[in-house]
Amino acid sequence: MFIIDAHLDLSMNAMEWNRDLRLPAPEIREREKGLTDKPDRTRGTVSLPELRKGNIGLVVATQIGRYVAPDNPLPGWHSPEQAWAQTQGQLAWYKAMEAAGEMRMIKDLAGLEEHLVLWSAAGPALTTGSASPDIHSATSTQSQASDTSLPAQNSQPIGYILSLEGADSIITPAYLEKAYAYGLRALGPAHYGPGRYANGTDATGKLNPQGKELLREMERLHIILDATHLCDDAFRDAMEMFSGSVWASHNNCRALVDHNRQFSDEMIKILIEKGAVIGGALDAWMMVPGWIRGQSTPEGMNCNLEKMIDHLDHICQIAGNTLHVGLGTDLDGAFGKEQSPYDLDTIADLQKVPALLAKRGYSPADVENIMHGNWLSFLRKAWKA
Repeated sequence: MFIIDAHLDLSMNAMEWNRDLRLPAPEIREREKGLTDKPDRTRGTVSLPELRKGNIGLVVATQIGRYVAPDNPLPGWHSPEQAWAQTQGQLAWYKAMEAAGEMRMIKDLAGLEEHLVLWSAAGPALTTGSASPDIHSATSTQSQASDTSLPAQNSQPIGYILSLEGADSIITPAYLEKAYAYGLRALGPAHYGPGRYANGTDATGKLNPQGKELLREMERLHIILDATHLCDDAFRDAMEMFSGSVWASHNNCRALVDHNRQFSDEMIKILIEKGAVIGGALDAWMMVPGWIRGQSTPEGMNCNLEKMIDHLDHICQIAGNTLHVGLGTDLDGAFGKEQSPYDLDTIADLQKVPALLAKRGYSPADVENIMHGNWLSFLRKAWKA
């Protein structure tokens, strides 16, 4: 089945982890033997061949560059200008992959539809993901989408929608126009800790005046607001003032794992009212309660792909349908197999998810919604002429 993953830090892995993502994951792991500078050395799960092997033909791919004030202990750059330059280096890598025929930037509706035809075995575009609201009905009408499976070793370019994780590198809100011109189509104002525009995970506080100006400029340019990582205060501010398209690329549920990084049921309901899609993440500490970084193991915590489905199902039960969930794995977002589901060796194993959803009682149309249809419906609405 065709899959969309709404959050992958591809350029970070290429530029900061020095991974040649044109290679299969086993070859990248082999080259990293003996390296100890990163916790996930020899355990990476993502590369372009693995995406093709898993029929993951469209991803939301990030730039990221954090600014840190002198009293901020998090890693990052000492000026917004340095952070901007970091993101421009990441953009250069994406452009190099485009020139090599490995990737293809998707930035409008026409480009999206062309890419879907390219990846479709039979030619027609994929389903819009409009399934029955009964999420466990065995009689839900199946989508009329064509069979989108491809040979494991296809050579299609991976389509990518460019997103910025954390807005610290936007030197002033006026820089958003520059970013939009080079292809930026989604932006999460916050990441971890206090930010220049908004506070994120493990921080508190509402949007500052510059953050509100940023959101107004995003709305003018029709840049998608990624609610992921916004702290509760900033989240509520953003939801009240922003009238554009909102998604949450990679977020799980606070009701299942109690941490401010996750969404509360109240926040999930607000996102559903906004027409958002929420991508299920595969970072183990977000999937199972009680995870201790550097000590817990996926096997020891019984962390498998079913746990992600628990989070997706929780959102579906709140919504009463399957129209607001998808995948946003965050695989290799500074972690590897040591902090991923034990039944996933590489990202290609996302092809196991449809069978797991079906085992839970999700209809074929529901499964298509979750694997790709909801993201496509969202983009078609956000990018309509």
